[in-house]
Amino acid sequence: FGFIFFNAKQPDVFGDPLLNELDMLGHLASLMVYQERSNVRTLLATLKSAMNMTHARDPETGNHLERMSRYARLICQGLAEQHNLDDSFVEHVYLFAPLHDLGKITIPDAVLLKPGQLDPQETTVMRAHSRAGLELVDQLLGNFGLSGVSQVEILRNIILHHHELVDGSGYPDGLIGNNIPLESRIVTVADVFDALTSERPYKQPWSNSQAFDFLQQQAGKTFDHDCVSALLNQLDEIVHIQKCFCENSYG
Repeated sequence: FGFIFFNAKQPDVFGDPLLNELDMLGHLASLMVYQERSNVRTLLATLKSAMNMTHARDPETGNHLERMSRYARLICQGLAEQHNLDDSFVEHVYLFAPLHDLGKITIPDAVLLKPGQLDPQETTVMRAHSRAGLELVDQLLGNFGLSGVSQVEILRNIILHHHELVDGSGYPDGLIGNNIPLESRIVTVADVFDALTSERPYKQPWSNSQAFDFLQQQAGKTFDHDCVSALLNQLDEIVHIQKCFCENSYG
């Protein structure tokens, strides 16, 4: 999926001795890229298996994950110039966003599947899923020797901090404003927007305009203002995502 190009400022420098050295360096570089790619695939396959077990119990659908991960990528792309985000950051947020609720695998059915509002004790149990997800990821990374995978901190931040709110009222750490990692703020907005516009056992879906109004009202209060603007400025792409991953009677 790429190539390595060697250049020189002086002519006629690529003699046999140098070419032998460059050949070795080129192979080492390609092996490093291959190993990284292989590690990422192993990590994603492992986490996806755990995620599938979670969502076999969770009432949220697979299409929710497809939509919200694509909303997260839209937000990243909208913020790329302002925050100097490279392609690697954007794609890793897209890959890791569906894993945000991984810790729900530890939540008892009586809480996870409750159709009505949670009481204070149940809320405390549910909120534990953020730290539980981080612990699970760290165990998997250690067990599979994947702690050195690049951008793994993005995954850890998304799982731990996707319920933080910019006014400090979120959990688990009550972080405020820019103290919340950018990738976490991005996933929060993407997740909330899809939750608002999706049907749940306890609510009817909001229209896009209703969800937009709510996000704009809360921008800078509970949600990151720039993330909200980056999403709402891409209405055509949002509608396209919703059409591609709409819910129906077959799931």
